[in-house]
Amino acid sequence: MPYVNIRVTREGVITAAQKLELIQGTAELLERVLNKKPSSTFVVIDEVDTDNWGVGMESVTNLRRREAAGKSAADQDKK
Repeated sequence: MPYVNIRVTREGVITAAQKLELIQGTAELLERVLNKKPSSTFVVIDEVDTDNWGVGMESVTNLRRREAAGKSAADQDKK
């Protein structure tokens, strides 16, 4: 019984249809590569708050804010 845990940041960008596609695709991959039955494959998708996910010594929340500020500054430079 394979168990696959997919973790993504909770940013409101993943739809139910996309989650279903991840679940189906994961089960199909395990069937093709490992000959595991999809009916016995468990796929769990965890959405983690960006405050609880760190990259490069900062939270994703802060990283996204910094990226947004950089894009805003770049957009102003283009005008």
